[in-house]
Amino acid sequence: MSDDDRFEALQKYYPEANQDDWTLWTAGQRVQIIKENPEKGGVLQFGTEVVTSQDGTMSALLGASPGASTAPSIMLNLLDRVFPEQVASAEWQEKLTDIVPSYGQRLAENPELLSEVRAFTAQTLQLDEPLNLASDSDAEQVSEERDGQDEQSEEAASDL
Repeated sequence: MSDDDRFEALQKYYPEANQDDWTLWTAGQRVQIIKENPEKGGVLQFGTEVVTSQDGTMSALLGASPGASTAPSIMLNLLDRVFPEQVASAEWQEKLTDIVPSYGQRLAENPELLSEVRAFTAQTLQLDEPLNLASDSDAEQVSEERDGQDEQSEEAASDL
């Protein structure tokens, strides 16, 4: 797609746009990592990964920058890896639970907590309509589809 094509697409949403006022920036890229697996050889993975030194003094985020939906999870996992003793302390547990009320719990296994978290989120974001909650059967179907996709990715990587 050329710059002119992109600008023409933009004008469908913002007809008054002036091409001289816009600069094309790369918003991100999808990252693919092939990791060694003792059973399958190379396994294809997508996205980001946190790598931490054995002693926990250094850590890095590899891959494209995470989006808002994954960044909190990545950072909480990083805290677990780099500060395991502190995270296990009562003081840190209290603070983490204060910041993330569902910390340490699986929302998929606790529908009441999920409803509370979604209601809090809707109120905080001043959403007028309730969030669309998937039924248990919908959640199971999505989980099964993801499992199937993971298996396909692993099979494709093992063919490399």
